[in-house]
Amino acid sequence: MMYYSNGNYEGHARPRKPAGVDHKHAYIIGGGLAGLSAAVFLVRDAQLPGDHIHVLEELTLAGGSLDGAKLPGLGYVVRGGREMENHFECMWDMYSSIPSLEIPGASYLDEYYWLDKDDPNSSNCRLIHKRGNQVPTDGQYQLGKLSNELIKLIMTPEDDLEGQTIEDWFSPAFFETNFWLYWSTMFAFEKWHSLIEMRRYAMRFIHHIDGLPDFTALKFNKYNQYESMTKPLLAYLKDHGVEFRYDCQVENVIVDTTNGEKHAKEIQLTEGGQAQTIPLTDDDLVFVTNGSITESSTYGSHHEPAPITNKLGGSWQLWEKLAKQSPAFGNPDAFCRNLPARSWFISATATIKNAQLEPYIERLTQRDLHDHKVNTGGIITVTDSNWLLSWTIHRQPHFKDQAENETVVWIYGLYSDTKGNYIPKKITECSGEEITAEWLYHLGVPEAKIKEYAAEDSVQTVPVYMPFITSYFMLRKKGDRPAVVPTGSANLAFIGNFAESPSRDTVFTTEYSVRTAMEAVYTLLNVDRGVPEVFNSIYDLRELMRAMYYMNDQKPLSEMELPLPKALRKPLLKKVEKTWLGELMRDAHLLE
Repeated sequence: MMYYSNGNYEGHARPRKPAGVDHKHAYIIGGGLAGLSAAVFLVRDAQLPGDHIHVLEELTLAGGSLDGAKLPGLGYVVRGGREMENHFECMWDMYSSIPSLEIPGASYLDEYYWLDKDDPNSSNCRLIHKRGNQVPTDGQYQLGKLSNELIKLIMTPEDDLEGQTIEDWFSPAFFETNFWLYWSTMFAFEKWHSLIEMRRYAMRFIHHIDGLPDFTALKFNKYNQYESMTKPLLAYLKDHGVEFRYDCQVENVIVDTTNGEKHAKEIQLTEGGQAQTIPLTDDDLVFVTNGSITESSTYGSHHEPAPITNKLGGSWQLWEKLAKQSPAFGNPDAFCRNLPARSWFISATATIKNAQLEPYIERLTQRDLHDHKVNTGGIITVTDSNWLLSWTIHRQPHFKDQAENETVVWIYGLYSDTKGNYIPKKITECSGEEITAEWLYHLGVPEAKIKEYAAEDSVQTVPVYMPFITSYFMLRKKGDRPAVVPTGSANLAFIGNFAESPSRDTVFTTEYSVRTAMEAVYTLLNVDRGVPEVFNSIYDLRELMRAMYYMNDQKPLSEMELPLPKALRKPLLKKVEKTWLGELMRDAHLLE
């Protein structure tokens, strides 16, 4: 039975080989991070022979949302970027076993760790306005007494928050603070999103409260996520004989759900245009990636907008068919139907070729674009942008075959229903050139130069329309996400960010994809090793005190707006200042 562990005792242990594993086969539906992670745990921990593992992927390559490619006739494209931190316990557990493709004899974790040690992440500019000027209050949360609303949210049990949006909970003033700007643009939260998800994030990352404004909390890859993260996994799995079947669309999984039990009996698929079936026994394990935030993506060009679509792709259609077989398999409609028009739908990848644009960027980053180190350190948000535009430049080159003089920029607009400040169109209606022009306007490029600098010989920009990119956060109720291993399931599990981990970790993270895969494999194969529990910062008094200090813009308790009469505050502080609590409070700068 799957269980959680902490500390490094079990983290360094190898589990014994599960009984009967040599007679089993595994069918992994979806070759994204969750599917690849499931294959790694099957090989490494369940010790299932590699040629008994079959990855069924609808596209012509693996990686899912961990993408990065140079598309013929369009240019470089990444649909997003992955923000990671040191407490992605399951993911680092996995990558510690994956050989680096860059450094002989090292693991990918070694490679990543050394990169971050030599070039730690940080941002010199997080918020800009007024055409390229840094916001004077950048670095301050501005919460004041509004911090009590966050504290009250954390203190409220999750079950009491079902059916509430973020806007239902917080006062209008909260949404005018820098805290909300940092939070919403970094994590892609909108006001109508689930309050439960926001609470989970607040509890999960409370240890990084001081590192959110300047992004010292984050870590990034050397290159784009496909070359940095996906390719090492593929190399490891292919070395172990795992079978990959591409252009393979799973249409349905037939499940016998009688008597409360759940036995996957047949996979129905189309491969290379040919319909096939795979009969299953309880020795055939099925891992389903249900739903996808990047499925049904459409691509524009520098001169054409990305076509708008709300068509459900293969993973959504498969989930709908599964959901009809049992309520235990979730409710995909909660996530993929009726997304508000204001939602984030567009991201764009711009490849800068004109060196004349570099000073507009470097005056904000205060760094050389081409020194192969951290640049923006994360997104820079334009606070007075009608699209709520954000953009980031990771270490360059972002692609291994990228020219030395080129710079790859990732851009997105959180609001899709408003016209731009410079381009009088919604971002969903814009070509790559028009998105570039709007971005250059907010960088402070003189208007007389914008048309010249936005032209294709200066910048090549590819917009991507992603109809489900923020589906993870849509308002939901208990049961809308199926359990990783539904009650009574003999051989069926759900993996990825639309499965519900019993750990209550946060979706929209690479960690969650890896965690659900680990939990699924350990449960179905009874792997005798603990899954690392979610980092317990919310239960650490030191972290809570640090959070209080930084959430109140680095003020001591004596200067905070607390829900406590001033006449009582001083005697209470005097009572604790000479105790162990007082020591902790001084360490956290709460006492002067």
